Amino acid sequence: MDAQGRGRADDVDPADQWVLNPRTGEYELRLSPSAPESSVPGPRTEGPRTTGRRTSAPGREVPPQRRRRPEPEPPVPGRRGRRPEKKKSRAKKVLLWTGGTTAFVVLVAGVGGYVYLKHLEGNVSTTDVGTAGSSSFKKDEAFNILIIGTDKRTGEGNEGYGDKGSAGHADTNILLHVAEDRSNATALSIPRDLIVDIPDCETVQEDGTKKVIPGSSGVRFNQSLGDLGRDAGCTMRTVAETTGIKPDHFMMADFNAVKTLTTAVDGVEVCVEHAVDDPKSHLKLPAGESTVEGEQALAFVRTRHAFGNEGDLDRIKVQQQFLGSLMRKMSSSDTLTSPTKLVKLAEAATKALTVDKAIGNVGTLKDIALELKKVPTKNITFTTVPVIDNPAEKVKATVVVNEAKGPQVFDMIKNDVSFTEVEQKKKKEKAAVAARLKGEKSEPGEVRVRVMNGGAPAGSAQQELAYLQTQAGVTKSENAGNAPAEVAKTTLEYAPDQADQARALAEILGLTGAAMKPGESVTNAQGLPTMTLTLGKDFKGAGVKLDGTVEKPELDNESTADQKQCAS
Repeated sequence: MDAQGRGRADDVDPADQWVLNPRTGEYELRLSPSAPESSVPGPRTEGPRTTGRRTSAPGREVPPQRRRRPEPEPPVPGRRGRRPEKKKSRAKKVLLWTGGTTAFVVLVAGVGGYVYLKHLEGNVSTTDVGTAGSSSFKKDEAFNILIIGTDKRTGEGNEGYGDKGSAGHADTNILLHVAEDRSNATALSIPRDLIVDIPDCETVQEDGTKKVIPGSSGVRFNQSLGDLGRDAGCTMRTVAETTGIKPDHFMMADFNAVKTLTTAVDGVEVCVEHAVDDPKSHLKLPAGESTVEGEQALAFVRTRHAFGNEGDLDRIKVQQQFLGSLMRKMSSSDTLTSPTKLVKLAEAATKALTVDKAIGNVGTLKDIALELKKVPTKNITFTTVPVIDNPAEKVKATVVVNEAKGPQVFDMIKNDVSFTEVEQKKKKEKAAVAARLKGEKSEPGEVRVRVMNGGAPAGSAQQELAYLQTQAGVTKSENAGNAPAEVAKTTLEYAPDQADQARALAEILGLTGAAMKPGESVTNAQGLPTMTLTLGKDFKGAGVKLDGTVEKPELDNESTADQKQCAS
């Protein structure tokens, strides 16, 4: 077919430019070359052939060269060929955490293609948040991403949404914590009407200069973005101030993300217990299951009058159910094996996406995608900051943190403790290691141990010592200061004749057999043999069991990403 028959280059469907590489089993992008190469072989340069054999020297014949089997020609860019036979999926189970903020990383992990990814990177806007976040993304650590949905009205068809002329407030907020071992994740919703103290915030202006925006006390959380010129870095600082959990990065999207992304994946399945007809959001749905996309999907996540008590907390619950459904749709083979859907999804998401500069490049976004897809949906917990009605109000309009429940939830996230029962991949301890825990145990008052800090937060040795002496009955314990070097795991070293003491202390502290190190004892100031407990980086606080045992708190609006639920 000649050039005219192919049509204009800009009329080519992007999905047709993804072809299957038979060597890797992956789809790759093949863009139209600026100068098409001819498929006709060029003239030979060896000279004319006179016989079926060629001569290398007088009187000596050389056998004719074998004909090589011609290499299969790659599909012509822009032209549909026969669809290649589908191969089995290579673990392309990629999660989408929100309606708009991480679809970009889904495409990165799913299909690759550096040139196209650089194009997508150009769609993404970035904000310099300075010290509010981390300077880089680290693949071997737990990380926190603050996901923000703003009420800013951009694009056609959004005139009826949000506050007219709004700079974009923090309307929907989810703090996503991904565990260090990638076995679980927690998505903590932060109500926009939560009363907080917004700290002073340094922002970077368009001309590169810095401006400190003064903080505010006793205001709604959503004012941490947009008001007085506050940027996403101010919202990140407010989260840290309120929960004690520092976000490493942020991803932000506006109304367009929900509309365009749900359309790109051909809709998201939702369920309602009762038929909905909300004139304010224009949402109309029959009872039972429905598929929503575009305007209808946006109406579903924005409505406050169709469910529960018509408040923001009920809307948060519906949004969590919606996101769980969206995750399942994104991780389905129907989406991941469709280059057309992936291209549409990535184009739509990146145009509505703003991130911090530390993750605003293609390499880092790809790294995040590869880490996110390791987390199974059944171990992703959706919950909400525990709150109570604001006691300072007669007419209840805002909420405050529930001090009886909130601190424990925040501490569990900060200490990388899962809210779900996670299947541990660790091998069972060998019989010899497990045997260290079996046998007679001394009374706590007979246990003699010195405590050293080998990587735990400052003051941990003294705090643990106080717990041992005042609550655990280990009165023959002492503070030995800092260890010679930092260690990742807490250990207990003891002499063979101290095994009964070691087993008693292991039971008190929740030490595993692997943490017990048979070796030598040391002599204390009284000349008596003493065990050595070295607190490592895994130490989570005085009295907290080191085997990970923890009593799970009662969560607000708890669900997991693999559950199908109906809004009510």
